[in-house]
Amino acid sequence: MLESLKGAWRYRQFIATSIRHELVTRFARSRIGGAWMIIHPLSMVLIYALILSAVLSAKLPGIESQYAYAIYLTAGMLGWSLFSEILNRCLGVFIENANLMKKLVFPKIALPVIITGSCLINNLALFAVILVVFAVLGHFTPSTLLWVPVLTGITVLLALGLGLMLGILNVFIRDIGQLMPIVLQFLFWFTPVVYPAEIVPPSLQAILSFNPLFHLVGAYHNVLAYGQAPSIPALAGLTLLGAGLVFLSALLFRKASPEMVDAL
Repeated sequence: MLESLKGAWRYRQFIATSIRHELVTRFARSRIGGAWMIIHPLSMVLIYALILSAVLSAKLPGIESQYAYAIYLTAGMLGWSLFSEILNRCLGVFIENANLMKKLVFPKIALPVIITGSCLINNLALFAVILVVFAVLGHFTPSTLLWVPVLTGITVLLALGLGLMLGILNVFIRDIGQLMPIVLQFLFWFTPVVYPAEIVPPSLQAILSFNPLFHLVGAYHNVLAYGQAPSIPALAGLTLLGAGLVFLSALLFRKASPEMVDAL
């Protein structure tokens, strides 16, 4: 793992240039450019808010706003969108860059690092827009905003650890790439992003609590929607889980790396 980090550091200029090139080429022919980075997640928030706010707005005590449900949903989407984007993109990172891996000599670990950097920029832009939207709606939680970078770091650990592991396995077992979008759909609805956890029956809440994203998205809700500090024990557990996933994926990467190019 240490050697992988050293390799990524040696190629830091390549990584930075690749991130910039990816962002530029993605919107090269677009009239509104990088605005698409925030239009997509915000449009999903708007759709859910319009459809479900009338049903759930009365069940959100603790948020003093007539737009309580939209605020709750937006806070949860900030964490979910970062997790799902990193995971989805890591899933096919080695397959999509097969020609690059065969033609150039560089540490393969740089590829998921580039993806993570690009996703973080997208998430930062979305967060900035969310703050503006909250300000317009009259919703302020300045005392807890410093928790957002902590939650972002934990989200990256979980998404990168799981995504890198699945991305490596997907090189050898292509069914994983077909299965994961289905799994993510189930995971989305088993995570309280679009509904408050309180409306779930207690018996089901006990089952949902085994989902790490249940606690992570809940922390985003506490910080951004309710203005409360997240649970420290829950964050500590998520951090250990994320670090463990990153460590395991690094071991798998070191073992599988020599065979990956041949498999591609």
